[in-house]
Amino acid sequence: MTQRLKEAYDFATTAHEGQFRKGSTIPFITHPTEVCELVATLTDDEDVIIAALLHDVVEDTKYTVEDIRGRFGDRVAGLVGYESEDKMKHLPPAQSWKIRKQNFFKNLPNEPYEARMITLCDKVSNMRSTVKCYREQGDAMWQAFNQKDPAEQAWYYKSMIGALEEFSDTALYQEYKKNCEEVFGV
Repeated sequence: MTQRLKEAYDFATTAHEGQFRKGSTIPFITHPTEVCELVATLTDDEDVIIAALLHDVVEDTKYTVEDIRGRFGDRVAGLVGYESEDKMKHLPPAQSWKIRKQNFFKNLPNEPYEARMITLCDKVSNMRSTVKCYREQGDAMWQAFNQKDPAEQAWYYKSMIGALEEFSDTALYQEYKKNCEEVFGV
């Protein structure tokens, strides 16, 4: 691990301290760490790997894109910015969920390839966790989420299959698709 990657890991760990995966006692840092590891199977570009590790910092903590820029540079900050959803804090999360996801799909084709790569790895990590929870709880698992309707969750995750089709020749994409089939019956 390079010093810069270690600094990013330490920063992400501090930023996500006290956060847990939805509906579990698993520390949240396990998710960005897994996304980082998955991205590292697709590229050795350190900026992209660091951005993967930091991809949820702006969206889910007090830190901003400018904080990322100051610590890790313009390129990392830009990639994290692409991955950061506007939480629309003026609306309740359950009410803004569909709008946020539609905006994500609208912007995804215009993002750099490296940002879409991080998106793929983020969704693979999310689906790994989802499959595990689904096997244990079935559709009851959705009660821990802002969007509790399994049909809406299915719309989002199934739509991602088409949105990330450029990665269809990778094992990660195939894993994502297989996990969606198990949970949503694609």
